[in-house]
Amino acid sequence: MSGLDFAKAPPPHRPLRWLLTASVWGMVAGAFLLAHGETTLASRWAPHTVVLVHLFTLGVLGNAMLGSLLQFLPVAAATPMPLARSTSWLHAAFNLGLAVFAVSMIHMHRTGLGVASVLLAGPILAFAGAALPGLLKRGGQQVLRSGIAMAVIALAVTAVAGAVLVAILRGDAPLPLESITDAHATVGVLGGVLGLMAAVGSVTLPMFQGTRHVPERWLGGWVAFTVISLAVGTTLRLYSGLQQPLVVSALLPALLFVGISLWLPLRPLYRRNPTLVWTWRMGTLAVGVACVITLAGTLSPLSTRSVLLAGTLVIAIGLPMMLTGMMLEIIGFLAWIGLRRDCPRGMRVPGVGTLVPDRDKWIVLALQLIAAAALIGAALTPTLLARPAGAMVLLAWAAVLATQLRGMGRARKFRRENFPGENAAPGA
Repeated sequence: MSGLDFAKAPPPHRPLRWLLTASVWGMVAGAFLLAHGETTLASRWAPHTVVLVHLFTLGVLGNAMLGSLLQFLPVAAATPMPLARSTSWLHAAFNLGLAVFAVSMIHMHRTGLGVASVLLAGPILAFAGAALPGLLKRGGQQVLRSGIAMAVIALAVTAVAGAVLVAILRGDAPLPLESITDAHATVGVLGGVLGLMAAVGSVTLPMFQGTRHVPERWLGGWVAFTVISLAVGTTLRLYSGLQQPLVVSALLPALLFVGISLWLPLRPLYRRNPTLVWTWRMGTLAVGVACVITLAGTLSPLSTRSVLLAGTLVIAIGLPMMLTGMMLEIIGFLAWIGLRRDCPRGMRVPGVGTLVPDRDKWIVLALQLIAAAALIGAALTPTLLARPAGAMVLLAWAAVLATQLRGMGRARKFRRENFPGENAAPGA
């Protein structure tokens, strides 16, 4: 942790609201699946399926990534985020936009979809505009900042592409829906989510999991390879209509990410955070299996069930599981940073592992694995297992939220016991 500058961390409540909201949307996704059952797993083009996908990609992954960026950029990447108090408005607009999108998509409400696209794209573009000047300037940690910059740009491109797709659905833009949808999804998942996880993971894997440091040339090479692959694949998909080049160009960097993510923790320098190691490992394995299924689709067309299974493994299981492990670590640090700021110099405060103990993390992981098994079954036999899977997803994300709140509650309890005459700090 010597490379972290905690003095530059934002007030804990700013990233906290995003991280807590990610868990709430996970619960909403479970409730939505429970309520609508097999309708949500009909095909990738069904309105209910599109809504469920975005509950995970925007609600869970989007909130988790944006909240993590608020904390990570100034502390670990020496990059200021000049948003200050406007993050509360961006948070409200983003999540209101997702709610409006979900309702409007189900009913195909033209005006609602238009409003949702503005509310969703605006905060992402605002984040990109705030972060990119610092990420692209010359200075130290150039490779790390370049990787994060690629992810932020990919998220911005994804947001713009999403707005274009809404215009197509509204009948305002006569453009190819399927090609732009594929490009939108690939840039968002590979460039945005995996790109951010690769860059941030180069710092957090050694710190939290005790792995060897990722050589800068590895990260820089992967970032360059991903940018080239995305550029080539999306260009060919948009201008030639061919899907195969985009699939192959996305799979190559994705499989490299999976391989390195699985290999690094196998021989760590220090064994620490076993729950995080297993959470990251199981999530990475789910992404890897999805890549293998998709790779098989380059040889022969995949069935609808196989397509939905691959999507489920990536969007509803693998990436959320990996981000959940990191979110719980970040929650512990947010509570710890708040105590360090409030307590007099020299006072011993509870450690991160005390605020969010391993016992709570093991419970979360167990419930996530049960939910993952149910989701896999639901993707294959939705009529039978979709609703039970929804119930398990709801329970698993309720456990994540409860663990987050308990961590912050332990910090508040310590503050009350040591400063009985003072109010708890906001967000602590």
